[in-house]
Amino acid sequence: MSKLILRSFQSPGDILMLTAAVRDLHVAYPSQYTTDVRTSADDLWLNNPHITPLNEHDADVSVIDMHYPLIHQSNQRPYHFLHGYVQYLEQQLGLSIPVTQFKGDIHLSTEEKQSALPWKEIKSPYWIVMAGGKYDFTAKWWNPEFYQQVVDHFAGRLQFVQCGQADHWHPPLKNVVNLIGKTDIRQFLKLIYHADGILCPVTFAMHAAAAVETPPGKPRNRACVVIAGGREPPQWEAYPHHRFLSTNGALTCCSNGGCWKSRCQKVGDGDDKDRRNLCEQPVAVNETLSIPRCMHLISPKEVIHNLELYYEGGALSYQNQQTIPRRIRVEMANRLQIQIPANGSSRTC
Repeated sequence: MSKLILRSFQSPGDILMLTAAVRDLHVAYPSQYTTDVRTSADDLWLNNPHITPLNEHDADVSVIDMHYPLIHQSNQRPYHFLHGYVQYLEQQLGLSIPVTQFKGDIHLSTEEKQSALPWKEIKSPYWIVMAGGKYDFTAKWWNPEFYQQVVDHFAGRLQFVQCGQADHWHPPLKNVVNLIGKTDIRQFLKLIYHADGILCPVTFAMHAAAAVETPPGKPRNRACVVIAGGREPPQWEAYPHHRFLSTNGALTCCSNGGCWKSRCQKVGDGDDKDRRNLCEQPVAVNETLSIPRCMHLISPKEVIHNLELYYEGGALSYQNQQTIPRRIRVEMANRLQIQIPANGSSRTC
């Protein structure tokens, strides 16, 4: 049995992709590898059955610094982010490792799934909203006023819980449960577990939306509306059951895939991104904020429509039908030619 320690100190979204590579190595070669990790988001590995503590100083342990060079061909080749670490690990080990699931590998404990949320103000159904992002990738930001319009549209029907790290850019929204800076990774994963959906840019939350299982009685796949713009090519980031709002091909700067620009305005942190990685078509929102035109072209109306599709299509419902008076349900059923049995359930005639 070969012993491996895989190292990566990228952002949590990247580490979530690494969980898929570890999973698929063990699926392809059961009982042939013992694996451990050294990462920047170790809480993502809790309860993971494929992780065994190893000592990197032991002579029989191999340490691999993990990368995903496939990203440099993401505009040309039909691969998802999930393939990035997997293909690199294939090269390092001289093996074939098929990707088995279209998601990362997160394991919640029974206690995490069954215990109540610690925030009493959160009521179901709710959506998580990430209305900002990291300062070093300002090209992913959307207009905060647009997020507010989406929240206001669903007033009385959906509750939004705003999350994000305290040291990132997350302008507080009105009429939401504000948990900015109040959750660690495991708390955030638990919050995702109970959420009907997630509204966000391209970020860790969208990948976690796909990776975290859903509770019994909920749809198999969690809803997610991703405001993506033109920075990344859709095939690299999108999941089949998400509403991925891309503007690739609509602008000259992202006509052949993603532009991969990092910033829409200078941060002043001395990073080379301030000089060589700026958006080519910034739109001034106000005196202090500019966002990429590819993001500005995505309107609140479009986001609202895509979020509503989950409800209009029947994947989600705003409330339990049993809370609707029977008289009203019968009137609705008559109009739709649906029979309402005495037990309260419905079926098509």
